Amino acid sequence: MDQATHNKIVSFLWGIADDVLRDLFKRGKYPDVILPMCVLRRLDAVLEPTQKAVVETRDILDQASITEQRAALCQASGQAFYNTSKFTLRDLKTRGSQQQLRQDFEDYLEGFSSNVQDILENFKFRNQISTLSKADALGTLINKFLDPDINLSPNPVLNGDGSVKHPALDNHSMGTVFEELVRKFNEENNEEAGEHWTPRDAVRLMANLIFLPIADAIQSGSYLLYDGACGTGGMLTVAEETLRDLAAKDGKQVITHLYGQEINPETYAICKADMLLKGGGDRAEHIVGGAEHSTLSHDAFPASEFDFMLSNPPYGKSWKKDLETMGGKDAMRDPRFKIVHGDDPDYSLITRSSDGQMLFLANLASKMNHDTPLGSRIAEVHNGSSLFTGDAGQGESNIRRWVIETIGWRPSSRCR
Repeated sequence: MDQATHNKIVSFLWGIADDVLRDLFKRGKYPDVILPMCVLRRLDAVLEPTQKAVVETRDILDQASITEQRAALCQASGQAFYNTSKFTLRDLKTRGSQQQLRQDFEDYLEGFSSNVQDILENFKFRNQISTLSKADALGTLINKFLDPDINLSPNPVLNGDGSVKHPALDNHSMGTVFEELVRKFNEENNEEAGEHWTPRDAVRLMANLIFLPIADAIQSGSYLLYDGACGTGGMLTVAEETLRDLAAKDGKQVITHLYGQEINPETYAICKADMLLKGGGDRAEHIVGGAEHSTLSHDAFPASEFDFMLSNPPYGKSWKKDLETMGGKDAMRDPRFKIVHGDDPDYSLITRSSDGQMLFLANLASKMNHDTPLGSRIAEVHNGSSLFTGDAGQGESNIRRWVIETIGWRPSSRCR
């Protein structure tokens, strides 16, 4: 997506917020409505062509008393998700009253498959419906998102001659739009953005650092990619595209499996929605997140090893709550952070509770694969202070020593 299209979409969504949500919500709360509506419109646009077939399939299955319907309904929708409501967003434009509109809109939301319900729950979008309905703003909001001059779908809108009228809004584009909106909304409300977004050129650099040195060694086959602080999924998507492009240049065919974990509910919801829109149900199932899913205290993939890992963990953020959940510094026995190294059977990688970013590196290192020709490769962003603080014997120092002595210098597995 070019800059002009990006700016057009951001301005369009900002305009909806300013026109419809003013005086109903504080500006800092605008994302609580705009972001889930954006995702709903993306999902709705993909499902609209097959909606009738899904409803008919559901009716047939109900009449036959078949309770396990997921596979058949996904087949009918042509996607890894579906909606069994008789409504699409476009159907909701002409409801007779706000009361009827709210009832039908809630029915529409209830019709989505369980994987989309998880997205809606993390957005907490249903909490906003009452305010929108009482202010007679729900119908206006829906109509705005159906504007034919803007395409929020992951598929392009074509002219009659087959040329592109509106380009697709892919994962990268959706991520940058999301980040820009959150920044603008919070700045207008004199609040901090609360998250650090990795510039897309930095993500591409990280992907190149991982793949270019071993591009000639990439073989046809399956590869597992992981990000323990995946945000909207940009790093995983860029890494996947880079790997596939390099393999294709050498005539190789690769299958990629993406795994991610994200604690922020809204960014997790954005990521999971876009993984669903990519067409693979397993992709979305491999994205785990929400407020109770911290990578440090609730590792979603404890027994997994990955071929390529990229991450930009939070800087300077306390992980005291995670530490308490894990039993405290003395009682913790997580094998990612209490290891055997050298002559020490209880070598501690536990850092100061005021900043857990180096633990994300230890988490990635614990998931390295040492049994394949390529081994594993990691690219992770850190600020300088964390890499050079901590006295000998402290967690930060122990992580540096462990990485240098046992991981960074293992030429037989080509780990880096």
